[in-house]
Amino acid sequence: MMTATPHRTVWPGGAPSIEIFYPANRPATLAGRRIAFVWDYLFRGDEIFALLEEALGEVCPGATFVSYEKFGNTLGGNDRKVLAELPGKLAEHGVDVVISGIGCCGACTPAVMRASAAIEKAGIPTASLVCEGFAGQARAVSPGLGCAWLPVVEMPGYVDSLSNAELRDMVLSHTANAVVKCLTAQPAPPGKAARVYSPTEIVATGDFNEINDIYRVEGWSDGLPVVPPTRDAVAEFLKFTPYPPDRLIGCVQPSGSGVTIWNVAVNGVMAGCAAEYMPVLVAIAEIMASPAYGVEHSGDTTGGDPLILLNGPVIEALGFNCENGAMREGSRANTTVGRFLRLFLRNVVGLRPGEGDKCTFGHSARVVLAEHEPEVVKLGWTTFAGRQGFAKGSSIVTVGRFTGDTVVGSIYGRDPEDIAIYLADGLIRQSCWELCFTAGLAPGTLRPLVAISPMVAKTLAKAGSNIENLRERLYRHARIPAWKFEAYIGKYSNCVPGRRTLRRLHEDGLAAAHFAESDDPNRLVPIVERVEHILIVVSGDPYRSNAMVFGSNGLHGFPTSREIRLA
Repeated sequence: MMTATPHRTVWPGGAPSIEIFYPANRPATLAGRRIAFVWDYLFRGDEIFALLEEALGEVCPGATFVSYEKFGNTLGGNDRKVLAELPGKLAEHGVDVVISGIGCCGACTPAVMRASAAIEKAGIPTASLVCEGFAGQARAVSPGLGCAWLPVVEMPGYVDSLSNAELRDMVLSHTANAVVKCLTAQPAPPGKAARVYSPTEIVATGDFNEINDIYRVEGWSDGLPVVPPTRDAVAEFLKFTPYPPDRLIGCVQPSGSGVTIWNVAVNGVMAGCAAEYMPVLVAIAEIMASPAYGVEHSGDTTGGDPLILLNGPVIEALGFNCENGAMREGSRANTTVGRFLRLFLRNVVGLRPGEGDKCTFGHSARVVLAEHEPEVVKLGWTTFAGRQGFAKGSSIVTVGRFTGDTVVGSIYGRDPEDIAIYLADGLIRQSCWELCFTAGLAPGTLRPLVAISPMVAKTLAKAGSNIENLRERLYRHARIPAWKFEAYIGKYSNCVPGRRTLRRLHEDGLAAAHFAESDDPNRLVPIVERVEHILIVVSGDPYRSNAMVFGSNGLHGFPTSREIRLA
């Protein structure tokens, strides 16, 4: 009986590509010190900081305080600029120590830790306030920021579920003392760090089942069988890119790992991709490494997941499906490239459930959605990529994170206005807390997507309509009462603190002027800031009048495009 040659496989992760630093030296006491608060504008930080100021003022004689208002929002649409300016502003205000918060969600906890890392690198001690359910995430993302032992203060429970009295008791009886200790005691070094392998190092040897057992236990697989990533298999993928395997594409958070051509290929092999797909995989990895996309926010609790959109000759050349079952598993190209991104996020970006990834529910990996360009061209319409400014004939991949989707089914009739009203209802149904990306948290970054079947597109074209007309109609009809908009981002979700009205948000520079044209709570306001913020793609079965609407995750996975450079 012949014995199969065992597989000898390589690591799918990425080596650290960040500057290592150590926590700042702590003062012996906070007495007489200048204490600043730095905030992500979530989870009752304004209340918690006021209580801490009260408590620390009593036990730290001569201590003075600097408001979070001096430094900006560490999780808003301008957070990179805020972090870059933090060291200078802290020095300007003579700050000795910083209390940074509040980490009680999967996006805000890494944001708190990023702020604390920037501050500690500047030589100023921090105490990062994190709810107990997110302390593990805070510690998991710290090594990727350059310091594996950034100090954390765990707050018992979940602050949004506490009454005012319970919050006060928690801060005064527990948090204040923990903050003092955190800011005055030098943090102890962490335990053993996760092992980092060299790119071509053999990390596992065995048959198919043994390899898969090892990768599952190590957390390198998505729970489904993976194709063993041998050196030879990876080498086949490298034939389809002009770049050397060690080319550094960029650095990604929360892992702090370098994205290389090599680890892109390894994860492509594991996902079951054909080697010919490599140029598509590289372009996707470039998007993940781009600051415009914001992959560092991908561990958020609401669990939005990326959707890959494809345009250009690459669709036909590599066999991507754009017709019946456009988002159903079955087409190798669509399915495995979608799976590649999920594996890449896990292994290179560092988004593993319970660690960097704190999604409450999440989604399965989304298959690639390819535009039905032959139908678009027949209608004389511009493709999705063309509307993003890319030249005709270019192969383009776009990735955006979307929170959920809904089918707008059995679209009936031939009136473009009626069709738009029906589609707009789908947009409204996919927009609630997400509206904080239109006004409040990161204004003007909501980008909902509408996928219409070729039949719907043909119906609109016969009536003299086009993509631009449809988008204008959707903008006009996808509106909700102002009071409901305000409730979604404030009263119902607390995504925007202070229960501010749209008028107040406009005054604060967090909403466009047309959201504040009156004080009538029943006035209808659009779900997006501008008409061009509604994305539209044509795909799916040409013989049925259906559509699909995707809710946008805004700045936290902002739709970003790259040209695919075929070898």
